[in-house]
Amino acid sequence: MLIALVVFLLGAGLVVGGYYLIAAIPGELAKRRLDRRLQDVAMPADHETADATILKRAAAGPLPALDRMMEKTVAGVSLARLIEQAGSKTTPSAVVVMSIASGLGAGFLTSMFVRVPYAPLLVGSVATFVPYAWLRHKRSSRLRRFEEQFPEALDLLSRAVRAGHAFQTAMGMVGDDLSAPVGPEFKKTFEQQNFGLPLRDALNQLTDRMPLLDVRFFVTAVLIQRETGGNLSEILDNLAHVVRERFKIQRQVRVHTAHGRFTAYVLLALPAALAIALSFINPEHMQTLFREHMGQMMLLAAMVMQTVGYLWIRQVVKIEV
Repeated sequence: MLIALVVFLLGAGLVVGGYYLIAAIPGELAKRRLDRRLQDVAMPADHETADATILKRAAAGPLPALDRMMEKTVAGVSLARLIEQAGSKTTPSAVVVMSIASGLGAGFLTSMFVRVPYAPLLVGSVATFVPYAWLRHKRSSRLRRFEEQFPEALDLLSRAVRAGHAFQTAMGMVGDDLSAPVGPEFKKTFEQQNFGLPLRDALNQLTDRMPLLDVRFFVTAVLIQRETGGNLSEILDNLAHVVRERFKIQRQVRVHTAHGRFTAYVLLALPAALAIALSFINPEHMQTLFREHMGQMMLLAAMVMQTVGYLWIRQVVKIEV
């Protein structure tokens, strides 16, 4: 009888508990959601939230104190401008931390495999600039994409102005219709002047974020037109035509300098490819180059000379149009 009573109580408990789970819990969850929404609506007026301000706030880095210190230095301002031009979400303090970490990591790995006393210091010093070089590469790629999309933005601005829209409204249309990086940059300029910043200052900040000759032409033409008058849509059409012609000339220059760039790539890859081939043909001969002090010195000298030669050839074939 006792066992039967225990089984009956357990069964009844399971049935009642299941009914409660099915009937009561959804109502409780709905009530909690309703309470949270009512709290959001009834929020006090003096309660500040992250989205309750239109002030520009910088992203918080791993070392906020270092960010505040770097804001007062020329190097910190230049690094922050580079990060903004690259379109990255990082901060100057994060770049500094990554630079130190990459330098220490490269130096430690070098000390494990290379027995030259000053090799870890040299490799670590070079690796310290890797995050900075990555930012510059990302900045160059972003500026190149912006320059390629810029004529399309000028055409859209011209059509919007010709259709009767204000220039500020046309910038908002460009920001909504075009992809990154042109769309977000024009959207940022539109929002800046929409929040009260004078149009001249907003356009000048666009030239700071996008340090391109075509953008400076665009800003200068718009500001002069606003002061002296004229057909803005015709000005934008002519500017778009000039930008496209510059792109044609640049592509022709790249065709004529392709031989020099290909030579740089071959000269940079030839020693490494030859070293790999000799490692399979005669491993003992190549191991001597890595074990002996003179061989290690020759390897370091070859790396430095290869880098200098590659950069030199790049500057020779680089022609500004």
